[in-house]
Amino acid sequence: MLLSKEQILIKYWGFNTFRPLQEEVINSIIKGNDTLALMPTGGGKSVCFQIPALMKEGLCLVITPLISLMKDQVDFLKSKGIKALYVNSYMHRKEIDYTLDECVFNKDVKFLYIAPERLTTEIFRIRVSNMNINLIAVDEAHCISHWGYDFRPSYLKIAELRDLVPRAPILALTATATPDVLKDIMSNLKFKHENIFKTSFERKNLVYQVYKTEDKLKRLLNVLNEIKGSGIIYARTRKSTKEIFEYLLKNKIAVDYYHAGLDIKVRNRIQSDWMHGKKRVIVATNAFGMGINKSNVSFVIHYDFPDSIEAYYQEAGRAGRDGNISYPVILYNDNDIAVSKFILESGFPTLDEIRNIYDALGNYFQLAIGAGKDVSFDFEIGHFSEKYNFNPVTVFNSIKYLEKENYLIATDSVNISSKILFTIPREQLYDFQIANKYFDNFIKLILRSYMGLFTEFTSINEYQIAQRAGISKEKVAELLNQLNRLNVITYVPAKAAPQIIYNTGRVDSKEIFLTKENYYDRKELAISKLNAIINYIQNTNKCRSQLLVSYFGETNPKRCGICDVCKNRNSIEINKIEFDNLVDIIKPHLLGCPMKLDEILHITREHNEDKIIKVIRWLIDNNKIKYTENEELRWNK
Repeated sequence: MLLSKEQILIKYWGFNTFRPLQEEVINSIIKGNDTLALMPTGGGKSVCFQIPALMKEGLCLVITPLISLMKDQVDFLKSKGIKALYVNSYMHRKEIDYTLDECVFNKDVKFLYIAPERLTTEIFRIRVSNMNINLIAVDEAHCISHWGYDFRPSYLKIAELRDLVPRAPILALTATATPDVLKDIMSNLKFKHENIFKTSFERKNLVYQVYKTEDKLKRLLNVLNEIKGSGIIYARTRKSTKEIFEYLLKNKIAVDYYHAGLDIKVRNRIQSDWMHGKKRVIVATNAFGMGINKSNVSFVIHYDFPDSIEAYYQEAGRAGRDGNISYPVILYNDNDIAVSKFILESGFPTLDEIRNIYDALGNYFQLAIGAGKDVSFDFEIGHFSEKYNFNPVTVFNSIKYLEKENYLIATDSVNISSKILFTIPREQLYDFQIANKYFDNFIKLILRSYMGLFTEFTSINEYQIAQRAGISKEKVAELLNQLNRLNVITYVPAKAAPQIIYNTGRVDSKEIFLTKENYYDRKELAISKLNAIINYIQNTNKCRSQLLVSYFGETNPKRCGICDVCKNRNSIEINKIEFDNLVDIIKPHLLGCPMKLDEILHITREHNEDKIIKVIRWLIDNNKIKYTENEELRWNK
C-alpha cells in the first residue's frame, strides 16, 4: 500500500512538517507537472523528488553531476530500507549492465542516480525505455544553461529523454539562477508550461561581511577569535590551504586542511574529523563542501574570493543551515583583484594550446584515431602535465573547453570502494571449490564476510579481508584478480582518481574547433560575472544582502540591517529614509562644484547639523566624497 506524503516524511525523515516550498513542489509533481524549484543551499531539495517518487509505482531517475553526492544519497536511502542504485563513469561495464537490468526487472528499485554523460550511451538508451520511470529529477539544473555559471554540454541531452520516457514529468532543481537562466532551463528541458517555485534568496540569519586588509592572515585570526563555532575557510590554491593551516595551527586553532591532491583516505579522515567536531576549522579549496550535510556551520570565510556571485552565494550558503546567526566573510586586497583578472585571462587558452593538449591526451591514453568512445581513463593532471611539459592551469582550462565542445568529459576524484559479484550460482561455486582447493578457504572467508554477493555488486575492503586471512593486501588483490579471470567473480577495484571520458572516438586535432558560444561569449560572460563579484566586495554603500538578492532578479529587497555596510550606516543613528534624503540633498551640490564643510552646513541649515555631519563623515569614510587640495569636499565620480 502506497503512503501519503505526510506519512513518508514521518516514516523516513522523522519530520512532522515540510520546510518552506517543499510541499508546494511535491504537489505540483504529483499532478504530473513539469516543475522548476529554486531553493537555497541546504533547503531540502532532495526531499522534493524523493517523496513523490515513493508515492508512486516505478522509479525516479535522478540526474546529477556530483558523483560523491549521488553515492551519499544512495547510501542514505539504503540505510532507510529504500532500494536505490547509481551509475557513473567509475563503474565497470558489467556493473553498469547489472545495475540497469535491476532497474528494468526489479520493481523494488525506487531511485536510479546517473551522471549526465551516461544518458547518451547505448547501454543506457536501450534499457531506459523499458524502465517504469515515474519522475525525472535534474539536480544542479543551472548546468543546462549557456548563461549559467557551470554550463555542461551533457545536460543538453536530457531533453532527449522526453521521447524515451514521455509520461514522466521533470523536476529541475537549482540553488542559484538568474531570471535568464531560469527561462533557459525550462526551454532546454522542453517544459510544457512555465512552472517555477522559488524561495527568496534572502538569508535572514547570515551576517555578510567584507574586510579589505593588507595582512589577511592576521585579520583572519582576529575573525576566528571573534566568531565562535565551526566553519570553513576557502582558499584558491592547494599551497594556500597548507600555509593558512600552518599559521592557524601555530596560533592554537583546531584546524586541518583539505584539497583534491591529498590521498582519498586522508581526505575522508579530515572531512570526518571536521563533521564530528574534532576539528573546529577546515581550510579548503572549493573541491570541499558540495553536498556536505553539516547544519551547524557558524562561518564561511573566503580568504580568496570566488569568480562569480553564484559561486559565492552557494559556498557562503553552507553557513547557518540550522537557522542560527552565521557569518559569511570575505577578506581581500587590491592584489587579489589583479590576480583574479589575471586568472580569468589565463582561463582561456589559445586554440593551438587546446589542440596540443588534446593530442597529448590521446598519446597519454595510447588511443588511435577513432578509438576511445565512451571509455573512461584514470587521469592525474600533475603527472600528465609533467610528462608533456604543460602548465597544469592550461591543461585544466583546455580540458574544460574540450568538455564544453563535447569531445570529452572530466570528472572530479571520488572515493569508490572495490566491489565484487559472484557470476556463477552457488551450486557451481561449490563444485569449483572442490576442484580448486587453493581458493577454497579464501572464498569461504569472503562468503562469511559479506552478504548479497550473488545478487548484487557488493562493496568490499581488501585490507579487512587481508587481516582476517592473515595475508597481505596485495595478495588479496591477486587472488580476486585470478577469480575474476576464471569468471568466478566480477571484481571492480577501488577508484579514486579523476576520470577522462571520451564522448567520441579520438579525432585528428586539426578537427578541434571552438564555437563562439562556448568560447568568446563565455569569456564575455566570465568578465561580467567577475566584475559583479568585484563590485560586491568593493561596495561600501549598499546592503550586501540587497546586492545579492537583486543580482538574482528579486525586486525591492529590504536592507538586512546586520551586514557590515548596514551596521556602519546604523551607527550614524539615522533611519534609512532620513539618511537617503540627506544624501539626496548633499549629492547634487557636490556634483556641481567642490564646497567647504561650512558651506554645506549653511545650505542644509534647515536640517539637524549633527546628522548632516554624520552623513558627510560616512560618505568620506566610504569614499563617496573626497577632500580636494584646497580642503573642499567634492563628490567622487
